[in-house]
Amino acid sequence: MWKGLNCELSHGVGRVMQSSIVAVLTLLLLPIASAATLPDVIDRVRPSIVAIGTAYPPRQPNRKGDTVSYFGTGFVVGDGLQVVTNAHVISGELDKENNETLAVFSGRGSKAKAHTARVVSTDVLHDLALLEIQGEPLPALELGDSDGVREGQEVAFTGYPIGIVLGLYPVTHRGIVAAITPIARPMENARNLSAVQLQHLRNLFDAFQLDATAYPGNSGSPVYEPFTGRVVGVLNSVLVKESKESMLERPSGISYAIPGRHIKALLQQVSVAAP
Repeated sequence: MWKGLNCELSHGVGRVMQSSIVAVLTLLLLPIASAATLPDVIDRVRPSIVAIGTAYPPRQPNRKGDTVSYFGTGFVVGDGLQVVTNAHVISGELDKENNETLAVFSGRGSKAKAHTARVVSTDVLHDLALLEIQGEPLPALELGDSDGVREGQEVAFTGYPIGIVLGLYPVTHRGIVAAITPIARPMENARNLSAVQLQHLRNLFDAFQLDATAYPGNSGSPVYEPFTGRVVGVLNSVLVKESKESMLERPSGISYAIPGRHIKALLQQVSVAAP
């Protein structure tokens, strides 16, 4: 009797162990099977990428030449009517005499659609701006945890490099976070420091140095995790470049991104200020 009981117990324990092993293997393999590829993520991210520029009313009688201009990139967040970009992208003065307006362009190529936009808030220190567009909401990107970003981590960013020449065709670059470092460019001679650089030297904050090349028009692009699409930063290399011209002629292969925590702070500030 004891021998039969031991045999049954052995079979029972074996079945339990086998079931446990299967369950563990299933849990281990599930993330691999369900992980999105970068092309999948780009397909999800692309509808949220917008160009930032200006537009004139159609058939403006006193206006000659192009009716639209592109200055940089932005991306949709929040309720689908909010757009994040760099503050320097919208720093130019509008031609109010000819009714030039700030505009956000969604879509691709000749099918791009212009949305009238207004500036809701800016964070000059971190070179961020929050815009609000009119019309139907656009797909919004999810903000990730920028505090958890580590050096060596893979990232991607999508935007409109040299959009004024190449048109509104989103381009994706991929790289790694090469360093987390104060965003200030060291100068060999203090006389070479500009007023803007001096301001940032007095108010240093950590930024992500990326091992990836960015061009004019990429400013304001979302920097995101390549397998989730969650945004961890905003591309910005203007603070460490001499000019857009030198950036185009001599791209360094090093770009900088403002950590996403500052986006969240800006959104929170706007939310608190709202009536």
